[in-house]
Amino acid sequence: MAYKYSKGWYVQELKQMGVRYHPVERKKLEKYKTWVIRNLYNEKVNK
Repeated sequence: MAYKYSKGWYVQELKQMGVRYHPVERKKLEKYKTWVIRNLYNEKVNK
């Protein structure tokens, strides 16, 4: 279990939504910094 709002938590939440790769660069989420993953998460949640 990852701490809430940590990189692992964001990755876990995105994977539960069905997002496993970055939408533009097609690399695994784990390769990106926390702020990139956080922005992806915020885009998905706010839609």
